[in-house]
Amino acid sequence: MIRAQNITKAYGAIQAISGISFELSEGEVVGFLGPNGAGKTTTMRILAGYISPTSGKCWVEDFDIGENLILARQKIGYLPESTPLYGDMEVSGYLAYIACLRGMAKTLIPDAIKKVVQTCGLKKVIGRKIATLSKGYKQRIGLAQALIHEPPILILDEPTVGLDPNQIVEIRELIRNIGKNRTVLLSSHILSEVEQTCERMIIISEGNIVAEGSPKELAHQNQKLACRVGILATQPQIQNALTQLPDAHAENFENTNDGIVFFNLSFKGNEDHRQAIYHWTVKNNFVLMELVQEKVSLEKIFKKLTAA
Repeated sequence: MIRAQNITKAYGAIQAISGISFELSEGEVVGFLGPNGAGKTTTMRILAGYISPTSGKCWVEDFDIGENLILARQKIGYLPESTPLYGDMEVSGYLAYIACLRGMAKTLIPDAIKKVVQTCGLKKVIGRKIATLSKGYKQRIGLAQALIHEPPILILDEPTVGLDPNQIVEIRELIRNIGKNRTVLLSSHILSEVEQTCERMIIISEGNIVAEGSPKELAHQNQKLACRVGILATQPQIQNALTQLPDAHAENFENTNDGIVFFNLSFKGNEDHRQAIYHWTVKNNFVLMELVQEKVSLEKIFKKLTAA
């Protein structure tokens, strides 16, 4: 549905994105992650046809955006980070205006408005001025304008920015329902939101894609299983015995007043080493007080991959 091939974008001497390539298949909901300044918004604007790449090509379905911009845009619903609203317009009038800009036949517009009002939960505010509405409703209107022409592809740039926790949940559920029969590219700084909404993630840093895959695949690729261990022994005794675990890495030692030493013990790969740790403590006559396996989180993966 969407394909980017070696796209770059430079603003003078500043290279915003550097030859990135990726694809989105029909029906996929893909999260686009990266720190501020990574190139997310620039990439999404290129895909939506709002700016041109310095080099490289993008396709929407079978349309080359550079050669068939109008046809490509007809397939896309785009919600930029700053929702494009006119505060002095009523919701119904605004949606009708957007439908006209989209070139929809006048006879089709009333039914199209009814459909997006129902889909986006705007029935209670349809006759109100946009300026009087909450941030949550304004985001819903932004989604409605992106959906009014029933595009098969949605590009959503930070759709939950500035929302409170309840509004985030509402918009997340709305996006999840919308994505059941559309291809969605979604950027967000809220990693838990992306993890719960998206099937696949693309992580970008300094204009380059640094990782791609499902949350489980990213965890597997970057896995370093760690255990929080508590042993009734001295720290020198433990460190001397650690030579018996050559593949282990111990750190963050914490000595308590009751003689228990807590530390993190990590291994490369994704195997469960708790049984080996237990046998190691028995072999050395240690009293094992705590053994908790800690799996890598998406936040830790993101921090590792995007650290400057």
